[in-house]
Amino acid sequence: MEFAGQTAIVTGVARGFGRAIVRRLARGGARVVAGDTNLPGAEETAALVKKDGGEATPCHVDISSAKSVQSMVDLALSTYGNRVDILVNNAGIQILESIEETSEEHWDRVIGVNMKGPFLTCRAVIPIMKKQGRGHIVNIASVGARNGGTFAGVHYIASKGGVLAMTKKLGKELGQYGIVVNGVNPGPSLTDMMADWPRAIVDGVVKNTPLGRMAEPEDIADAVAFLASDAARFVHGETIEVNGGLVCD
Repeated sequence: MEFAGQTAIVTGVARGFGRAIVRRLARGGARVVAGDTNLPGAEETAALVKKDGGEATPCHVDISSAKSVQSMVDLALSTYGNRVDILVNNAGIQILESIEETSEEHWDRVIGVNMKGPFLTCRAVIPIMKKQGRGHIVNIASVGARNGGTFAGVHYIASKGGVLAMTKKLGKELGQYGIVVNGVNPGPSLTDMMADWPRAIVDGVVKNTPLGRMAEPEDIADAVAFLASDAARFVHGETIEVNGGLVCD
């Protein structure tokens, strides 16, 4: 089991990518602190992990709040032995609106969760990983940060672009401490976040995806597991595309 004895923190776990990531890491032996603003959803995810035979502790967290983030990290330390081996910054929100419709309040909220949140979690966890001399950080961005998006708002695309840039910067800064930092760019995926997308937009995405479908949460979870494992020990400061060929380098 590639994560046996390791402690992981995953945010945004009540559904979709986050739930799949928690279950995948736990199946690999990780003990996971599963954080979300939706505590009942986090508890449901933890219950699924336990049903799988794994170990997970749910917690309420608002990743746009430094105090709340620190409470989540403290819970991981007190529950699983004063270490954090893996951090997965998955939590994110999306508001579907044009720039003319975008209020300052909506801009601040999306940036606060999607970009400030990963900054706060990294800031809280990095000193622990430095002390350990090792760790893996995986940031979930979006293919929209590369191609301008299909239907998402400007605040969402800007926030995910910030996550890409932060991943590169942290890679430059943290490698010397044995901390491996990478990201994943999911393409349009079968999650609740896309539930409000018009059918014509969804059909167009599938048509333009060479593999002929959207991503399943498990597709993203497997990519995260790779980057969080020692199999990716020399992959650093990169963000890998998981979009079925929709956007290729």
